[in-house]
Amino acid sequence: MKKAITLILLLFTAFLQAQNITGVVKTDGKPTEYATVSLAETEYGSTTDRDGKFYLENIPAGTYDILASYIGYTPLRRTVTVAEGENLSLDFNLTETNTVFNEVVVTGTKTFKRKTDSPVIVNVVSSRTLQNVQACNLSEGLKFQPGLRIENDCQTCNYTQLRMNGLAGGYSQILINGRPVFSPLTGLYGLEQLPANMIERIEVVRGGGSSLYGSSAVGGTVNVITKLPTTDSYEAGYTYQNIDGQTSDHQLTGNAALVSDSKNSGISFFLNRRERGLYDRNGDNFSEIPLLENTSLGATAFLLPRENQKIEFSISNLNEFRYGGEMTDKPAYLTQQAEERTHNVWMGNLDYQINFNDDNTSLITYAAWQNTDRDHYTGIFPDEPLAVQNHLENAPYGTSVTTTLQGGLQLNHRLSRFLGGKNMLTFGTEYIVDDVNDEIPAYNYLIDQKTTDLGVFVQSDWEIIRNLSLLSGVRADVHNLIDGPLFSPRTSLLYKAGVGTQLRLNYGSGFRAPQAFDTDLHIAFAGGGVSRVMLSPDLQPEKSQSWSASVNYDKVTENYIAGFTLEGFRTRLDDAFFLQPLGTDSFGEVFEKQNGDGATVQGITVELRANYNRKLQLESGFTVQSNKFDRPVTYIDGVPATREFMRTPATYGFALLTFTPTGRFNANLNYVYTGQMQIPHFAGAPNQEVDEIITSSSFSEVSFKAAYRLFVNENAPNIELFGGVKNIFDAYQNDFDIGKNRDSNFVYGPGLPRTFFMGVRFEGK
Repeated sequence: MKKAITLILLLFTAFLQAQNITGVVKTDGKPTEYATVSLAETEYGSTTDRDGKFYLENIPAGTYDILASYIGYTPLRRTVTVAEGENLSLDFNLTETNTVFNEVVVTGTKTFKRKTDSPVIVNVVSSRTLQNVQACNLSEGLKFQPGLRIENDCQTCNYTQLRMNGLAGGYSQILINGRPVFSPLTGLYGLEQLPANMIERIEVVRGGGSSLYGSSAVGGTVNVITKLPTTDSYEAGYTYQNIDGQTSDHQLTGNAALVSDSKNSGISFFLNRRERGLYDRNGDNFSEIPLLENTSLGATAFLLPRENQKIEFSISNLNEFRYGGEMTDKPAYLTQQAEERTHNVWMGNLDYQINFNDDNTSLITYAAWQNTDRDHYTGIFPDEPLAVQNHLENAPYGTSVTTTLQGGLQLNHRLSRFLGGKNMLTFGTEYIVDDVNDEIPAYNYLIDQKTTDLGVFVQSDWEIIRNLSLLSGVRADVHNLIDGPLFSPRTSLLYKAGVGTQLRLNYGSGFRAPQAFDTDLHIAFAGGGVSRVMLSPDLQPEKSQSWSASVNYDKVTENYIAGFTLEGFRTRLDDAFFLQPLGTDSFGEVFEKQNGDGATVQGITVELRANYNRKLQLESGFTVQSNKFDRPVTYIDGVPATREFMRTPATYGFALLTFTPTGRFNANLNYVYTGQMQIPHFAGAPNQEVDEIITSSSFSEVSFKAAYRLFVNENAPNIELFGGVKNIFDAYQNDFDIGKNRDSNFVYGPGLPRTFFMGVRFEGK
């Protein structure tokens, strides 16, 4: 018995004299779970717990290099000496790298989450990325995201649409600060009208995983988050672009932010002025890129009335004149062919949030608004004398007024103990009104449509165990154009297979109401007339079901971060919308939007990324997909029907390579690939005598930008000089139609030919 007691005492004494290292790892000042702490060149290592604590036990005495790391943050290395019987306590506070692997995001769950903790994949385009690729607007910035493609759809007015996972623009929900105020009319030109310098970041959710945002979140959701003030600062810049040696493009930008000394209030401003001339690719004196005169300005402010309350407010005005067609100084109605638009767009939102119950509960109330007034002309000067007289007396000018209103509330409640785990419950309701009036009396063309949608949603974000999370929810919509409520469930499963590895499974359902979307409001030129889209009186809602599965892996070392994401997706459309040609009337081609049997979109997207020592960064994505209707669809009378989606390449992708060797110099090389696709081509122009569907060639668009910063002194602003070339090898469409009777929708490929640019930017505090 005495021997046993003696042995226990000896073991206990040895334990007391063992060398241990403990501590806490923080990121941005907050304890961080799953950070890694290890002793270099040994087998000793630990992963932090929920409180950020790590434990390295029974370490032999000696000198070691101890390394702390976490995905998206710069690893820290320290040299420590452990003496016999000594216990050390070390804390690490990691700082974020210049990568975008682990930001805090909100779009996928309607609550703030780190990317690696979000059951839904959320990709982020930062304001820095927009600068690196010299994006003038939202449209140019979205090209550099996996599964996304920006499409130019009109040779005359150059309206653009966003395609996500192969689905057209009407399937994508575009949000401004989380609010769906992108009206159908704004969807035509809004991607080009939103200047890059108003954007703090863009969050992208592909597929139906964000169905809580309601109708149209089928292909995915894009959330444009405007700049909030954080510190006193200002920026100003000027950029000159020369398009193919022919056309000048000038852009002035300005930003300023003011924050109170107490940090409880602040306001930021942005200003953008752009002037671009007409560009004619084929020398027929009709433009392929329209003239633009755009002035945008706005402000975003916040106020913290109390520690647990926050008010955010933003308002902006976009004023644009756009003209494309015959290159002449005549009024639009006297030109051979032209589209002229004057837009005045107002947008705003107001959010109020209060936290209570020890910050475990928050209530958010919000209201948002958008109004667009548009005066427009779309016409071709006729050849026959009687038609000429009628044209002069009744020129096809039109007016458009669209208003979108939204109001709602959202309640979030955190359960720290829920069946062994944690759960964030979200409840909400919102009411959306969309009023569209678009009229051209000369064409007997009128869309007068008011839609209302009452949505109610509930969501559970349940961390079942440390490595397993389940996001589930459902949204119910009562839409005035649909009989009875529609229910859209969603569920997402996240499993963390290890440090840096996440496996995800997602399912979401959605719908599109039988209403006019962006492309339906575009009047195109074809066959010497104008083509229009009408809605079938029997049109039913289009429903969707989306599935995806993905694996995400990132490897972190002291000097580099590298990783990949592999995602498979499938979206099933029932009662899928398609355009049925009805023939021609006295004005031109007429199409009716009808319901088909169904369609399936499926494919694989792979992302690759790497960052070496914060100096060299690679981001890339490539998509292979299939898009087919269940039964062949007729796009042009007399041309064989096909199951293939039009204007939808089977392969597309991008790559971004950023080199930042010093704090003063950075360079960016970027690449956008667009594969072959089928394009309808109507006869009418002198160069096109038959109606047909052609297969386009593929395009590889390579661009380069370099920038250098000058530091004068502490009291002077930093000065950045930059320059580069967009589309270096001039990969641009070369078979445009000629003359006034061209098919204006026969346009594909990159939006700009070879374009040189240079500029200067001032930045100070």
